Order: sequence, then structure tokens, then C-alpha cells
Amino acid sequence: MSQETPQQPQFAHKIEEEFARILDYYGIEWEYEPRTFPLVWDDDGSVTTAFSPDFYLPGQDLYVELTTLRPKLIRHKNRKIRQMAELYPDINVKLFKRDDLRNLMIKFGLDGEAAPIVGTDAQDNDQ
Repeated sequence: MSQETPQQPQFAHKIEEEFARILDYYGIEWEYEPRTFPLVWDDDGSVTTAFSPDFYLPGQDLYVELTTLRPKLIRHKNRKIRQMAELYPDINVKLFKRDDLRNLMIKFGLDGEAAPIVGTDAQDNDQ
């Protein structure tokens, strides 16, 4: 009897796929964008701003957000992380920034994958 291989999600960015590969290699259980957290509501109670961290690591009870934006351009992500901490103090979120991701790729022998992180193309593909 054959066991089905779970289908990989449609990652929004190449770095997310690489991060998932590293997690898989080390046998770390993960979920891709499993939850959206409302952050701001309008006067009618409708959500106007929300945040969906890229990964959830159940074994560590940790949400992970990845960004390849240049440091001066990540203000909006930092603001969302701060809002998360205020509204959901029991939820753990870690932001991996551009340099963190580049160093991670190099550490795991993915030098070819690290190169685009420092290039300007990375800016166009991030959210």
C-alpha cells in the first residue's frame, strides 16, 4: 500500500519554498499560512488590516514571517509584528529579515539561493 505524499502549497515567494525545504530536511513539522490575525477594525467592526505569518511550527508553537525587503522598507512588517504582540501577547512570532535569510541559505549550502536575496529582484517579489 503506497503512502500519498502531501502536496506542497503554492508559496508566494521562492524564499518560502527554500525555508520549507530546510524545515523538511530537519524533520520540523510546519504549516504554511495557517491562520490570519485581525489587527485593525473599522467603526463597523470589519477587519481592515490583518496579518498571516508565512509559517507555523507546531512543535515550537512559533509563527515565522520571512521578508527579503531592504531594512528601510520593512516598516510595515515591523508594525504588524508589534500589533500582533499587543493584541495577541500569547502568540509567538519571529521575523526573519533579509540578512537572516541570506545567512541561513549560506549556512545550509544554498549559496545560489542566497544570491538573489541581496539583489533588487528580491524587492519586487516580496509583499
